[in-house]
Amino acid sequence: MPSSYRNFRNSVPWLILSLEAVFIALFYFVFPYDDKLIKAYPAFQDVNHMMIFGFGFFLMFLKRLIEAAMSLTAVVISTGAVLGKANPVQLILMTVLELIVFHMSRWMNNTFLRVTDSISMMHVHLFGAYFGLAISSCFPEPSPRTDKNARTPKSDLLSMLGTLFLWVFWPSFNSILSDKKWRVIYNTYFGLAVSAVTAFALSVLTTKDGKFRMTHIHSAVLAGGVAVGYAAHSIEHPWIAMALGLLASVIAILGSYCSQRCLNPLKLHDTSGVHFTFGMPAVLGALTQVILLIITNWNNLPSMGYLVMIQVGAFCLTISVALITGLIAGLILNLRLFKSIPVSKYFEDQFYWEFPHLAVGF
Repeated sequence: MPSSYRNFRNSVPWLILSLEAVFIALFYFVFPYDDKLIKAYPAFQDVNHMMIFGFGFFLMFLKRLIEAAMSLTAVVISTGAVLGKANPVQLILMTVLELIVFHMSRWMNNTFLRVTDSISMMHVHLFGAYFGLAISSCFPEPSPRTDKNARTPKSDLLSMLGTLFLWVFWPSFNSILSDKKWRVIYNTYFGLAVSAVTAFALSVLTTKDGKFRMTHIHSAVLAGGVAVGYAAHSIEHPWIAMALGLLASVIAILGSYCSQRCLNPLKLHDTSGVHFTFGMPAVLGALTQVILLIITNWNNLPSMGYLVMIQVGAFCLTISVALITGLIAGLILNLRLFKSIPVSKYFEDQFYWEFPHLAVGF
C-alpha cells in the first residue's frame, strides 16, 4: 500500500540529496585530508561503535572527524524525547539545526568562557536532553490510553544490547579529548560499575513484586558514565567516582519510577526517558565539578571564585541555549509545511516503512 503521508515522497529524498551535496561541497572546500587522522582512528572506531550499535539499539524498545561523531550524541539523545511523534522530515531538520546550535554553544563556551574542549564536549548530554525536551513540549501529548509505545520482550532485549555496547565504550567517549586519559578512563569505569550494580539493587527495591525491571536497568546503567564525564579529569580518588555513580543511578531509577508523572503537569511527553537517563545525571555531574573546584581551590579564594563562575556560566549557557533554541526549533517543526503526524498515528511506522507481515494474504 503506498504511503498516505503525501509529503513523504516529495520532500524526504530531495532533502537528503540536497544535504549530501552540501556536505560534499564542504569537504571539497573546507576539510582536506590530514595525516593526524590516522592516529585518532582507534578512538574514532570506539565512538562509532557507540553511535551505531550502542545508541542504535538503545533507542529500539576525526580531530574534526571525532568531534563530529561525538556531536551526534546530542542528536540521538534528543531523538529519544520525540521518538514516534516526529516524521522523517522533522527529524532530518532537527538534526541539522541541533548540530549547528550545539557547535555554536561549544564555540561560545570555548571562546568567551575559555572552557576546554574536553569539558565543553561533555555538555553534549545536557544539551541533547534539554533540546529534545524543549522540542517535545511543542508536540501534542499522546493519548494516555495508547499502548502503541509499549515495550515487548524483544524490544527490551535489543535495547539492553545497545546499553551494553554503550557501557563498554563509554570510557573511550569520556576520555577521547582529555589530556588526562588514564584518569578519565578509570574514573569512568568505576562510576559505570557502581551505577550498574546500584541499578539492579534499586530495581528490586522499587518494584511491587520485588523483581528486576528492564526499564530501570536500561535507564540507570549508563547514568554513572554521564555524571562522571564532567569531572573525571579532576577526580583524584576512586571512591568519589563510585559515589557519583551511585547517586546518578539513584536519580535515574527514581526518575524512571515517576518520569511521566513528574512531567505531566508541564504537558511534556518524554518517549525514551532522556530527562532522567541523561539530563539529570548531567546536571549532577556539572554540580560535582563545581564542588570539586571549590574543594581544590579553597585556600585561594580569588582563583576559586573565578573558576566556579566559569563552570557555572558554561552550564547555564548550555542549558539556556538548548531550551531556547529547542523551543524555537519545535515551533518551526510544527508548521503546516512539515506535515506533523496526527496524535492518533503516533508510534506507527507504516507511513514510512514497508512491513510485509502486515500485507494482505501474508
